[in-house]
This record gives sequence, structure tokens and C-alpha cells, in this order.
Amino acid sequence: MPGKSSRRTVIKNFVAGSAALVGGTHMLSSFSATDKTEKKLTFKGNINHSVCQWTYNFLSVEELCKTVKEIGFNAIDLMGPKDWPMLQKYGIYSSMCYHGGQVSLTDGFNNKSFHEQLIKDYLEVIPLMVKAGYTDVICFSGSRRGMDDETGLKNCVEGLQKILPLAEKNGITIQMELLNSKVDHKDYMCDKTAWGVELCKRLGSEKFKLLYDIYHMQIDEGDVIRTIRDNHQYMGHYHTGGVPGRHEIDESQELYYPAIMKAILETGYKGYVAQEFIPAATDKVASLRKSIQICDV
Repeated sequence: MPGKSSRRTVIKNFVAGSAALVGGTHMLSSFSATDKTEKKLTFKGNINHSVCQWTYNFLSVEELCKTVKEIGFNAIDLMGPKDWPMLQKYGIYSSMCYHGGQVSLTDGFNNKSFHEQLIKDYLEVIPLMVKAGYTDVICFSGSRRGMDDETGLKNCVEGLQKILPLAEKNGITIQMELLNSKVDHKDYMCDKTAWGVELCKRLGSEKFKLLYDIYHMQIDEGDVIRTIRDNHQYMGHYHTGGVPGRHEIDESQELYYPAIMKAILETGYKGYVAQEFIPAATDKVASLRKSIQICDV
């Protein structure tokens, strides 16, 4: 992984407004020798494609919007309110939103000391999402810090119940991401599907789902296709990534994404699948095109 890029670092930059500006002085053609000649892809229409902004943060948000349009899909994941006007300029959908405050993977709903600020942030962003026409916003459990599973579940329920009524009223789905605690996010609590599913059951709301990150769950659990089939009713969004290394999802890694995508489709899923790999190839835009094609089953 070049430079040990991490979403945690990018989130910190995002809050300061810099994530979308990293490499902003570069021209789009600097990253792809083929972007001026490649035609838009023709899709089968089964998968709604997206890409996570932080993994392509060497492009400005505007450059990424142009890239997405040139490839032929229309969504970008993990965008906050400050960047929505740029997406709207290019007709790009924010397929998974951040709230507008201090976003943290470690300081989440499992810790009551963070509830006041988190509740404020989500109650503020939900009306903005409604106005912008977006429907999904990410949340995180936070780190354990010695906390047991049961306490974490109870605390998450308590905090999330303060924002779910507004989300339900406005058709907004709050999605907690499953992250691995073995390699990338040591001590993260929501690191197993079973824990996340139990949280969904306790909340009992159709507007609370799990963001199933295929890369993360391959590391912590494996058995990806069976897990998706058995728990799909609790999953509201999917992220990709090559294992090991979180690079391209091609034949260089251990997962076979066409089969995974077919399994997702078999569950009746109609939402978005967002590419969240860190491109290692020289032509990083070509890597995105290829990964979109791999997942277009």
C-alpha cells in the first residue's frame, strides 16, 4: 500500500476541507494516458456502481466527478455536505454521505461520551440530505477501549435511537460500517457481522443497516458469499477492495468479485456497490474502469 494510505487519515483531512483538494493542481490526464480516448462503458444495469472518494483523493473532487462521468457511472461514496454542490454540478449522486462534523472511526456510538456531539451532527445532516435528495449516511461503532460487546451494543442502541425517528420520518438510512480489527482498524468494535446483525435486531428499524465492506470482512471472517446470503436483509450497502493489500480487485488478489456480485444480486439487492480499493497501478483511472467492469455482472 503506497504511503500507507488510510481512510482514517483522509477523514481528518476531510474535516479540514483538504481531502478534496489533495493533488488539486494536477490535471486529470496526469493520472490516465487513456482518459481522452476511452469510450464510456456500457453497463448491464444490474449493479449500481460507485467509487469511494478517499481512495482517489489524488484527484480533486471536480476531477473525480469528470472521471466518473467519462467512465460512464454516476455516483461517489463518502462525501460530506461541503462537496455536494460539486457533485450536483456534474449530475453525480452521493451514494453514501458523511455528516458535516468531525468524522471519526474510533469515537463512535458505542461510547456514551460521544453521543451528544454525534446526535447533534446527524440531526443536522439529515435535513440537508433530504434537501439534496440523498438517502444514506454512514456511522461507526468506535473503538472498544476495553469495552465488552454487550455494553457496546447497549450504548449504540441508546445513541442511535435518538436519531432514528428523524431518519425514519425522512426516508434516510443510517448505515454502520463493518471494519476489520486485525489489520487496519485495531480495536474497532463492529468487526464481525454477527455483532452488527444483533445491533440491527435490537434497533428493529428498516432505516438502520450494515455497510458490508467485503475487503474488511474477508480479513476478519472470510466466507463472504455465505455471509451475504444469510444476512442480506441487514445489509444496505457494499464496498470492495482487494485482499491482501486493499489494491485492485483483479486477478492479483484472492477474492473473485464476479461471483460475489452475483451472490449480492441473487438477494434482490438494488443499492450501490462502491469501489474502495487503493490503486497501485500506474494508470489509476484505468484500474477504476477495470474494477467497475469486473463488478458489472
